[in-house]
Amino acid sequence: MSESEPTDERPANAGAGTDTNEKRNATTDTDTGTDGTEGTSKEETAAATDDRGARSAAETAQMDAAESLLAVRDLDAGYSDLRILYDVFLDVADGEYVTIVGPNGAGKSTVMKSVFGLTTYMGGSITFAGTDITGRSPEDIIHRGIGYVPQNDNVFTSLSVAENLAMGAYILEDVPEEALREVYERFPILDERREQKAGTMSGGQRQMLAMGRALMLEPDLLLLDEPSAGLAPDLVEEMFDKIDEINEAGTAILMVEQNAKEALRRCDRGYVFVQGHNRFVDSGQALLEDEEVRREFLGG
Repeated sequence: MSESEPTDERPANAGAGTDTNEKRNATTDTDTGTDGTEGTSKEETAAATDDRGARSAAETAQMDAAESLLAVRDLDAGYSDLRILYDVFLDVADGEYVTIVGPNGAGKSTVMKSVFGLTTYMGGSITFAGTDITGRSPEDIIHRGIGYVPQNDNVFTSLSVAENLAMGAYILEDVPEEALREVYERFPILDERREQKAGTMSGGQRQMLAMGRALMLEPDLLLLDEPSAGLAPDLVEEMFDKIDEINEAGTAILMVEQNAKEALRRCDRGYVFVQGHNRFVDSGQALLEDEEVRREFLGG
């Protein structure tokens, strides 16, 4: 699902839930490149409280980055001079499963690409495992322990399954046999079709191949952009189950997902983004149960 042009509508402030709408009062058309003024200050945001007593988004934003495996702070980013993200914050703890949801044009995929060094940096910081990786190249980020599975063009269609997996370890002198064995064990269909060209595989099989390739370097954090997009309904649950298994084995997950209800049901913590800004942050279950989140973002 691509980041399409947003509307000018702004959700109203919620009385309950972990709402970050107070962070911004400005009207901003992010994906059309029309910048508004910045909204409420961080000091005012930090004073905001949550009616349910859950950790507020402002409080989350002020966590010590050392507490998180991945810490995004006050991030402004986009493409060339087109600004998409505004003062974004996000955390992923070691081994945590975090999901980003929101409407089209929210900047969800742009957050993912920014972490992986694929956007234009305009302000703020991104820290991984205690090291500032802001503005680093994707190759450097891979070396540091982050894997990335984009939504589109995520396999080499002219190469076989085995060749695609070997490409996942291209920065190493030799293909790591233990990692390869684990990928085949996790995705038996890949083991069965080692010599099959990736371009002849189904959408679900390609997605598993893309994840398997990203796991070849045994990353500490795996970025997944819309992993269920384009999959047949009967394959969606299987895909989510595989992601659960990867996380349970110790790999932290940061996922952008169109199937918001299922993603929030499975994750530890969720972020709701609207037009390049944080809007809500809470546990996945709390977001599912929040009346305003359900009404505005989950179809009631």
